[in-house]
Amino acid sequence: MTHLFSFPGKALPAALRGGALACGLLAAMTGNALAGGRAGADAAAGNPSAGPAWKFSGFGTLGAVYASVRNADFSSTILRANGAGRSEPWSPNVDSRLGAQLDLSQGRWSAVLQVVSEQNMEGNYRPRVEWANVKYQATPDLALRVGRIALPVFLAADYRKVGYTMAWVRPPVEVYGGLPISSSDGVDATWRWGAGDTRHATQAFFGRTDTRLFDDRRVEAHGIAGLSHSIEHGPLSARLSALTAHLTTGIGEEIFTALRAFGPQGVALAERYAIEHKRVSMVSAGFSYDPGQWFLNAEAGHAQTHSLLGRTTTMYAGGGYRFASLTPYLGFAKVRAHGATRDPGLPLAGLPARARATASALNAGLNTYLGTIPIQTTLSAGLRWDLARDAALKVQYDRLRPTDGSRGTLINTPSSFRSGETVHVGSVALDFVF
Repeated sequence: MTHLFSFPGKALPAALRGGALACGLLAAMTGNALAGGRAGADAAAGNPSAGPAWKFSGFGTLGAVYASVRNADFSSTILRANGAGRSEPWSPNVDSRLGAQLDLSQGRWSAVLQVVSEQNMEGNYRPRVEWANVKYQATPDLALRVGRIALPVFLAADYRKVGYTMAWVRPPVEVYGGLPISSSDGVDATWRWGAGDTRHATQAFFGRTDTRLFDDRRVEAHGIAGLSHSIEHGPLSARLSALTAHLTTGIGEEIFTALRAFGPQGVALAERYAIEHKRVSMVSAGFSYDPGQWFLNAEAGHAQTHSLLGRTTTMYAGGGYRFASLTPYLGFAKVRAHGATRDPGLPLAGLPARARATASALNAGLNTYLGTIPIQTTLSAGLRWDLARDAALKVQYDRLRPTDGSRGTLINTPSSFRSGETVHVGSVALDFVF
């Protein structure tokens, strides 16, 4: 039965009010969710006068995170304005979100609209349309979609924002942070087929995305194309994906503009590192084995681009054991860079004093950006308590350490930040669905 999640006698935190408004608007769009359910039942019974079937649902996380670091912020993604640590020791912004979803189906046609409210790089919780697509079931095995679609990369691609579906508080940031963009505008085709007890789904997709970061800065990816193949065999699930795109952002633009003024050497540096129409390629593979009492997950990925983003390999492995409503779990994650995370930059010898000072500052700025290429390991331990049929309370401890001059997955690092410090992170999260 559909119901609303609330805290008796308490207003929803201000940080999530935008998401609550989005939920209310989507609920209003249904006209009446229960009536839609009855229409769906009539349609299933073959009543020709029945209208389309509607379904309204939602999900959310109320979280609080503590980080021991004081010269950086721990965050679940680089697409956050702040997190726990430097900005505030305890932060609700790392994991808190609210989402609402409206599904519509009639015959071979169906549509979905999902809106998610979570902190963005401007520091507000402005709701964003995560999914908005129409699907046509051409045959029992072939489905075609057009619109805004989840990028089918990594095991949790379709539910990475629904904390309730996962044992841990958040997907490992070392792996999922490598692809912070979770959807694109375009088309896809999915062919489902079977071989004995094994079920396969092969998905091809093509699209683009244009996301505002902050002020006039945007991230644009066009020509997003890829292939994903999923396998299910009893308790085993696996996915292999490959993606390519051309990426453009304004990050570092002021440095690259200034570098080009230093002649051919500066132009060469700008061409090497500027994120302007740079091809990005990514492959990932993962599996989940869950026979019921216990579970084991593992994923690995490799991303490459000739820009500030560098070339990285990521992996994680985790598992847990279920004792009635309690699930303790452990995890390990790692991301490492291939290639240089520093560059000597412009040669300073022979430059006039003023030009030398400018070139030195530009070299320092360039290396600050290169230091954002993540090199990090994390050990995690946590406990999930399924306190109700549709709610779970989680506590988690993470011990992460960025190395080799990298800031890892931390954000908001000042120039005085020094890599190699161990960061202790404690998280509490209440996940729910409705």
